[in-house]
Amino acid sequence: MENINNSDTSSNKKIILSGIQSTGELNIGHYFGAIKNWVKLQDDYINYLFVADMHAITVRQDPAALRRRSLEVAATYIACGINPEICTLFIQSHVPAHTQLAWVMNCYAMFGELSRMTQFKEKSEQHSDNINAGLFTYPALQAADILLYNANLVPVGLDQKQHLELARDIAVRFNSVYGDVFTIPEPYISKEKSAKINSLQEPIKKMSKSDSNINASVLLLDKTDDIIKKFRRAVTDSETEVRFAEGKDGINNLMTIYSCATGRAYDEIEREFSGKGYGDFKLAVGEAVVSVLEPIQKKFNGLMSDRAGLEKILKDGAEKAAHRANKTLAKVYKKIGFLQI
Repeated sequence: MENINNSDTSSNKKIILSGIQSTGELNIGHYFGAIKNWVKLQDDYINYLFVADMHAITVRQDPAALRRRSLEVAATYIACGINPEICTLFIQSHVPAHTQLAWVMNCYAMFGELSRMTQFKEKSEQHSDNINAGLFTYPALQAADILLYNANLVPVGLDQKQHLELARDIAVRFNSVYGDVFTIPEPYISKEKSAKINSLQEPIKKMSKSDSNINASVLLLDKTDDIIKKFRRAVTDSETEVRFAEGKDGINNLMTIYSCATGRAYDEIEREFSGKGYGDFKLAVGEAVVSVLEPIQKKFNGLMSDRAGLEKILKDGAEKAAHRANKTLAKVYKKIGFLQI
C-alpha cells in the first residue's frame, strides 16, 4: 500500500497546509502575518492552500457575496505571490472529502473537547441568535482539513492553536485504535518572527477583517487615498517621539507595519524619525504600505478580469487536492469498516 504519511509522494519535502476564510476582505495583517510567509515557503515545502468557504457558513452569509469573496481571496493569494504551479490552491467546498472525513472526525472528537473551544464561546456571544451545531463542531472539520493531506506542519496563530491541538488529539486517538493512519501535525514556527499587526484604532487588538470601524483595518484592496487617511487617523499617544517602548501600543504597531513594509529594524526606524513628529511618521508608514500594495492590486485586477483563467487554476487545484485527499479518505473508510465496492 502506498505510504501517504510524512511527505508528498513525489518529493521528500514536508507538507504544509493553511487556509483563510472567505468572509470579509483581507487586510495587511493577513499579508504581513501569513501570506507573505507562505510565499517564502513555496520552494521548500509542499503547500496545500485553500479558501475556507465551508467554515464561513457557521455565520449566515450572503450567497452572492460568499461566492465573490471566495474567488477574490484565491486571486489575492496569487496576487501576493503564491504560485499555483508549485502550490496546490483550491476552494474547500470543491473537495468533498473534507466533509466526508469531518463526519468521521466528529465521531472521534469528544463533546467536552469541543465545548472548551475558546472560539466557540466567543462566537456564541457574538452571534447569540445563531448558535448552530456547525459552530460547535467546526473544529472537527478543521481537523479533517489538516489530516486529509497528512500535513506535517500547520502555520497557526494563537487564535487557532487550540484547534490544532484538537486535531493532534483526534489523530493520536484514531491511530491508537487503527494503527499509523494519520501524520500528527505540528505547528509551523517561522524562523523569522511573525508580524502581528494590530488595529489602527485599538492597537491592543488584532487587526480584523470583521471590524465594524472602517478606520481600524487597512485592506489589501484599499485605494491609495484611503490608506493614507487611515494611517493619519491611527491612534497613538500623547508623546511625539517615534520609539518602540512599553505603553506606546499605537506607535509600536505602526513601527511593526513600517518594518514589515520596508525591511528596516526598529532601531533604524527610530534613527530615521529622530526629531520628527508623529504626523511625518504616519505619512511615511502609509506611503510604504501603498508601495507594497500597488503591485498586488495591479495583479489582482488582472486576475479578476480573466475569470475563466482563475477558475481553471482553482479547478486544477481542486483536482490535485482531491487526488491526495481521496487516498486518505479511502484508507480511513477501510480502517473503520465501511464497505467499499
